[in-house]
Amino acid sequence: MTDWYEKSIELHRLYGGKLEVMPKVPVKGQEHFAIWYTPGVAGPSRRIAEDILESFELTWRWNTIAVVSDGTRVLGLGDIGAEAALPVMEGKALLFKLLGGVDAIPIVHRARKLEQFLWLLKALEPSFGGYNLEDIESPKCFALLEKARRELDIPVWHDDQQGTATVVLAALLAATRLTGLKLEHARIVLFGVGAANIALYNLLKSYGIKPQNIVAIDSRGVLHPEREDIAQLRKTNPWKYRIAVETMPSEKTIEDAFNGAHIVVAASKPGPNVIKKEWVKRMSKPAIVFALANPVPEIWPWEAKEAGAQIVATGRSDLPNQVNNSLVFPSMFRGVLDVRAKTITDGMAIAAAKEIASYVEDTGLSEDRIVPSMTEWEVYPRVAAAVAEAASREGVARKPKSYREELRFATELIEAVREKYKRLEKILEKQLVGKSGVEG
Repeated sequence: MTDWYEKSIELHRLYGGKLEVMPKVPVKGQEHFAIWYTPGVAGPSRRIAEDILESFELTWRWNTIAVVSDGTRVLGLGDIGAEAALPVMEGKALLFKLLGGVDAIPIVHRARKLEQFLWLLKALEPSFGGYNLEDIESPKCFALLEKARRELDIPVWHDDQQGTATVVLAALLAATRLTGLKLEHARIVLFGVGAANIALYNLLKSYGIKPQNIVAIDSRGVLHPEREDIAQLRKTNPWKYRIAVETMPSEKTIEDAFNGAHIVVAASKPGPNVIKKEWVKRMSKPAIVFALANPVPEIWPWEAKEAGAQIVATGRSDLPNQVNNSLVFPSMFRGVLDVRAKTITDGMAIAAAKEIASYVEDTGLSEDRIVPSMTEWEVYPRVAAAVAEAASREGVARKPKSYREELRFATELIEAVREKYKRLEKILEKQLVGKSGVEG
């Protein structure tokens, strides 16, 4: 069995990281230096000074975002620091480019306090067309996202919240089409109340799910208004508190919460046996179980199916139905950048989720395929088009586009990136295979 950790270290050392910066304009002589730098560059600078929005047309800003982290909650590793977070941010930037054609710059930093982090985002705003926040501890991540969305004029997205919520909604839409269940009528258990499921709760509400149809469970049990720690939660985690008072569940135990539930979305701690088979047996049939913890899901898929689940999804690439944020964030930013969006709304996230579910239905929906794989590149232009159309409809696009217009533009751009990268791979192979003996 491959040791992916050691293999990754070996290749990261060989390549010296995953990214480099390359010019994209011709430089063949002195004339080009005069155009791209002095004296010619004063022309674009003057134009931008007159109209700041020209920075989206005359610089990389139209297609460039920053992937920003303070390293306080990296993968399942916890608070490992900014430097240790950098390989993850590089990897995210790689996916942005290959899947969405988006140029992404990794930025890790030590501004850990909320106001320091927010100041950093504001200070760097003129350089970028958007921010993808990543691997930030809870509950700071909630307040940071809310403040940044209010105070900045570019889209701000926290992938651990919004990306996970969007792809889970897409998977739920597809899964309920298979079972014949109306999502609006489903009884839903959110197992784990961190960044992912709090964001999912909010997105489900925006979609039209009544809070009374949802029960949330954290490490201390069911969230409800009579819990002993409810007054403390109101101060330390108002997002959890809001869920407790809005859902007002009659269920007070985990067993009661699973009784008759149609759907369980678990985003808690790695398993196995975090979710017990006897709990799944209590669910209404056919049941839908998403066990999204990595590297080991809260319950193994075969155990969930033995207990009566019809559709099971995890976060693992080696199991069917991998619910992966990479299906969302590259095309979300492709869409918002192309219409020069000021923000990302819940309506845009719902449009992305619906488009992913429609793509799966168009290309073969089954119990083992409720979401596409991240290698199905055709899904990304479609989602970008749905996002751009929603942004234009909601009035947050500075440069509105129709679905058809964005689909054509995004398809051509992503195809061009893929072709360019294929040629680059051949050059890299020639340079490295002979020197290292390592292929691929």
